[in-house]
Order: sequence, then structure tokens, then C-alpha cells
Amino acid sequence: MAHTLGEKPNVRPYILVFVALMVLTLITVAVSYLDLPTGQAIALALFIASIKGSLVACYFMHLMDEKRLILWTMLLSALFFLFVLIIPTITAGNTITL
Repeated sequence: MAHTLGEKPNVRPYILVFVALMVLTLITVAVSYLDLPTGQAIALALFIASIKGSLVACYFMHLMDEKRLILWTMLLSALFFLFVLIIPTITAGNTITL
């Protein structure tokens, strides 16, 4: 969202994202007063938090313009996550005694 000298920057998207973050915060607080089971409450809170985090990353950190970099970063993160999950499975039977 770069602008040249003399041109007013467009702040409307930032204001809309700010309002959306405030509404999602109010929803998070409202959900905390519901009598949901712990697992459902955590899942819902994480879902709302991921939406809020995505809004912050995309708009305030200007990551919407970095689609290719984000794709490779997500792919690398997913592969690393799978690697971390698979290693204990592969090495479960192998114990080292000192």
C-alpha cells in the first residue's frame, strides 16, 4: 500500500480491520461466558484467535502482498510439523541404556 508524496494514504482498510478485531475480541469474551465443555471452548477460542492473527498478519504486517513467500513458509512449517510427529513413532521401540 505504498503511496507517493502528496497522495493521502487509504486508511479505510486499517480502520475496518481494527473494528473487526474489536468485534472478534467482544465475541471471544462473550464465548468465555458460555458453559461449553473445555475442549469445545478451547477449539472455539483458537479458531477466533487464528482469525484475529490472520487479520493482523495480512493487513498490519502487509503480508497479503507476499503470497509466494507465505506459501513456502507454510509448506516448510507443515513438513517440519510432520517430521516432529513422525520421529517419536519411528524411534518408539529404540531405547538407549547408559
